Amino acid sequence: MSKASSELILNPDGSIYHCNIKPEHLADLVITVGDPNRVARVSQHFDTIEHKASKREIISHTGTYKGKRMTVISTGMGTDNIDIVLSELDALANIDLQRGEEKEEFRKLSIVRIGTSGALQEDIPVDSYVIGSHGLGLDGLLHYYVGSEKVMNPAIEDAFIQHVDWSPNKARPYVVEGSTSLFDLLSSDQTHHGITATACGFYGPQGRYLRLEPNPADINERLTTFSHGDFRISNFEMETSAIYGLAKMMGHEALSINAIVANRIRGEFSKDTYATIDQMIVYALEKLAKL
Repeated sequence: MSKASSELILNPDGSIYHCNIKPEHLADLVITVGDPNRVARVSQHFDTIEHKASKREIISHTGTYKGKRMTVISTGMGTDNIDIVLSELDALANIDLQRGEEKEEFRKLSIVRIGTSGALQEDIPVDSYVIGSHGLGLDGLLHYYVGSEKVMNPAIEDAFIQHVDWSPNKARPYVVEGSTSLFDLLSSDQTHHGITATACGFYGPQGRYLRLEPNPADINERLTTFSHGDFRISNFEMETSAIYGLAKMMGHEALSINAIVANRIRGEFSKDTYATIDQMIVYALEKLAKL
């Protein structure tokens, strides 16, 4: 059955609505960044740029780095934006936009988030890189999709809920493993790893206290002290769990690598975030060129 125009929304030129690109503009390797300004910070290293597009906070550049074709696209902040961007990237790859029907041949994407994050462990220093072995979603997004439980890890979820005394008034946390092949590719003695926790906000949901008191106020301490087998929670940000969950449900590979710009336990913040991010971009590009 073909998709109604109210469900699969296209621009007048035939590009998909929010991402504003056509299937031929999308590479099989996709780098997502939260900050629209970071797209150019990635693509400045490309050998060639074949296509640029922008709409609202979503900017994309497609080109090559050392002969490897890739698309870098901004998502903005939060899992709600990830829902838009991941859904449209998958549609570009696997739906015939003109007929509104799923393609017979599946096209798999490799999706790598290059982001920023705060460390939740004292031994993960500011300006280091963290790869999320798993995404811990505190946002509830995946529960809106049928079959999402098939990609989740209930053992870790149940242990986490018990450890932090998770409120039943909030969405059930979900845990999804990242791509093991991308993990092996991007890991080195320069990277740390652990479970990346994804919050639905920057202030209260991450335990920041301005005028409104977070609930619980000690959420960071509860996250820091959680472990399950060999896994512990390494860092806190706002996108990874949704990327992992949606990508796995859709059949794509996904991984997140984050520059640590703050250590929440030490109360430290990077003195030069741009330098750290730029160094991590080059590190990731060098690794991904071998994919």
